[in-house]
Amino acid sequence: MLGSRRLVIAAVAAVVAAGLATYAVVMLPGGDTGPAEAGPTLRVVQPGAPGQSARTLSPQDVARLSAPPHNAADTEFMRRMIPHHGQALEMTALVAGRSESSEIAQLAARIKISQQDEIALMEHWLTGRREALPAPHANHVGHGELMPGMLDQTDLTRLAQAEGPAFDRLFLDYMIRHHQGAVTMVEQLYRTGGGIEPSSDRLARDVNADQQIEIRRMKEILAKLAA
Repeated sequence: MLGSRRLVIAAVAAVVAAGLATYAVVMLPGGDTGPAEAGPTLRVVQPGAPGQSARTLSPQDVARLSAPPHNAADTEFMRRMIPHHGQALEMTALVAGRSESSEIAQLAARIKISQQDEIALMEHWLTGRREALPAPHANHVGHGELMPGMLDQTDLTRLAQAEGPAFDRLFLDYMIRHHQGAVTMVEQLYRTGGGIEPSSDRLARDVNADQQIEIRRMKEILAKLAA
């Protein structure tokens, strides 16, 4: 029965990888594997509709399951987050020559790397699904609506004209707001029915995690400047 046990474990892994949250992985004590292999038995359970009982899936049933496809909310999220990240890159490009803080410089370098990587992943996600990329310069003010947290032209001009400690404080204020806007966009993705496809969910979670980490770091630096 060892082969059957391996098949069940592989099937469970497939369910987890597919992100099928409507199925439950259950570990039951014992099993029919014999004394040498006694231990928990893994089963995949499909919850029943209201008033109906749940159904335990066979390994063959699990093998036929596939991950849910992407939807319009996923596509919209990617096409909006790319220019949103693009504006953050414009902001980090202003640091050199305006800030004298090594902490700000290191922070800007981290933001640049993480957001460039995420832009590449989101562009790959779109092209891999034959979805259109956002228009060039979509992150520029005046090209379409401003996404949550984005700076308008007045904000950008004010930041570009600042120097020294004044720049540092303004950069942190604006970038915190910008990052919080990205977190809002992730929340909007899930509220509108997106993030079901595993790749979309993973990208959104990565974006959210990166933004939250950087927000905490920026607040720490801002507190030092205010002390």
